Amino acid sequence: MWFRNLALYRFSQPFTLSAEELGDQLSAKAARPIAALEPSTLGWAPPLGRESELLVHATGGYLMVCARKEEKIMPAAAINEVLAARVIEIEEKEQRQVRGKERANLKDEVVFDMIQRAFTKSSQTFAYIDPKGGWLIVDAGTPKKAEEITGLLRESLGSLPIAPLSVANAPAAVMTAWLTAGGVPPEFTIEDECELRDPGEDGGLVRVRKFDLGCDEIRVHLDAGKQVTRLALTFDDRINFVIDEQMLVKRLKFLEVVQDAASESDAGSAAERFDGDFAVMSLEINNFLPRLIEAFGGEAESEALNAA
Repeated sequence: MWFRNLALYRFSQPFTLSAEELGDQLSAKAARPIAALEPSTLGWAPPLGRESELLVHATGGYLMVCARKEEKIMPAAAINEVLAARVIEIEEKEQRQVRGKERANLKDEVVFDMIQRAFTKSSQTFAYIDPKGGWLIVDAGTPKKAEEITGLLRESLGSLPIAPLSVANAPAAVMTAWLTAGGVPPEFTIEDECELRDPGEDGGLVRVRKFDLGCDEIRVHLDAGKQVTRLALTFDDRINFVIDEQMLVKRLKFLEVVQDAASESDAGSAAERFDGDFAVMSLEINNFLPRLIEAFGGEAESEALNAA
């Protein structure tokens, strides 16, 4: 259950639904088995899995939800291989070229044939709502992945007045300054990984791992104008993570002192362990986020959002 990523969204209006009210609204979009001819399905599943049928798990005022996606495995390479064989067969048999609309129709036929025999895989994405703090926090490492669950939540609720976290100072500029001139906030420690990008239209990209970021080689890239677009950091010896220029927190790892606190629980059942881990994790994130935002100059001022 421990989140590995943090996609951070701010509510522009108070979130007032109780766990029961939220669960009732999510039930209309509950997860279901994928049909024979469907490429994918997405719906709400109980966060506790088999331990509970509830679509919302509440702990300490936080509301955990889980979206389950089922999709047919149809690699593009496999589709194109079958399509190419059919095109060759027609062209050799009829001595003509298959073009445009006919080729597109053939591809649709290939997909239709393959989807009925394709294997299915499933995945889950967790998120939780912090009504008091005004946050929606999604365990997703890309905006596209996060948008799947925010889109489903919007469909379920009718509106979802949120926006991605926006900070006052450009994250790339802040991280670049940390490596160039120092000044990283005292709670944070720079680790051994970063991404450097030339801001030009066709700018180069340098990824560095397990490397001293204070060395002359990194300095050469910074002096040449490259900006830091990803940086590995540790917060207060409690959380290790990588943050990018979109303020996406990735490869989140709760360190030993946090894991020890979670393991001290006397929880016996899987549900009790989930509850304990969720309580510890949400508390750590609640302490971490204000410091992270402050490190980038605080939240950007913005006009109130309209409900989507």
